[in-house]
Order: sequence, then structure tokens, then C-alpha cells
Amino acid sequence: MPNVLEIKDLHVAYGKVQALSGLNLTVGDGEIVSLLGNNGAGKSTTVSTISGVVRSQAGSISAFGQDITRATPWSIVESGVIQVPEGRRIFSRLTVHENLQLGGYSVKDTALIDQRIAEVYDLLPRLKDRMRQQGGTLSGGEQQMLAIGRAMIAGPKLIMLDEPSMGLAPLMVAQVMEVITSVNQAGASVLLIEQNARAA
Repeated sequence: MPNVLEIKDLHVAYGKVQALSGLNLTVGDGEIVSLLGNNGAGKSTTVSTISGVVRSQAGSISAFGQDITRATPWSIVESGVIQVPEGRRIFSRLTVHENLQLGGYSVKDTALIDQRIAEVYDLLPRLKDRMRQQGGTLSGGEQQMLAIGRAMIAGPKLIMLDEPSMGLAPLMVAQVMEVITSVNQAGASVLLIEQNARAA
């Protein structure tokens, strides 16, 4: 069985600034893999390149045995590779429920979207309690849970989380990490990008 994600000799630059130089990384089926590093180490660049948002100079990226190095971001999402971006990037004026519905943008079956939203509410009952609240009124930890929940609606086989503990109190960090473990136990492989080595 092919690896969920395989990166070989990846090179990425922004103009003359080399962000990644010869990165190799593998995520196996059912694994949680953490990529640790300080600001500027190239962690977010790695996720953005896997997602097809940033283009590499050299090297290859494959997901589930298929080369996605030059694939479009939307086809990568449709293949089951989902990113939870740094800073959460929820839609602050939309309700919790509307944010979750948007997570199913690439899913054609509305009944399946409803089923996945119900599953997210079971996993994250705090979101169900706040389903009619605007996303922008949630606490930082609740917004992070919403961002993870939104990603789950797409049915990820690989979920990539870019610094999910950023700006959160230690107790909330622990809760978010428990949610990530639950997501993994539900069947998704996880690539966790973190500065917080203890939490990771």
C-alpha cells in the first residue's frame, strides 16, 4: 500500500530566498507525523506546497501513490488532502453551522455533508452549543476547533494542521491536541506543523 504522503528532495524559493532545500518526508496510513521548527524554518511553506498553493522548484510530492507536485489546489482537496491553515481563517461573520457547511464545498452529496456535520457536532459538542453564533464571537480555542471541524466535512484522508496551538492557553492547547487525536482515530492521517514541541 502506498504512503499517504511522500515528499522527495523538495526545493522551494521565494525569489532569491530559499525556503526549503532538499526536504524528504513520509506520512504513513494512520500516522500522526509532527514537523517541528521555529518561525521561518519553512513549515508553513511545506504545507502550502503540498496543498498546491506554492509551487516547488524541484522535487516531488505524491499522495496515495499519485503525483500531485503540479496538481491544482482544488484537485488536491478532492483527493482527500485537507489543510487547516495557520491563524484558523474561519469566516467570522458566518455562523458556526455555515462555516461547517462551507467545508463541504467540494462534496456533491448534501446528505453526506449533513451526516458529517452531525459527526463533527458529536466530536465537538461545544460547536453544537454555538452553532448559531457568528464564528468571530468564539474564543481562539473554539475557532481552532471550528477550523478543524470545517476540514472534517471534506472527508480528509490526510489532514494537515498548521500551528493549531498558536496563541492558545495551555489548557486549550491540550483540548485541541485531544481533538486531533480523535480525528486520527476516526481514520485520517495527520501532518501536524508546530513550534510547540511539548504539545506535539
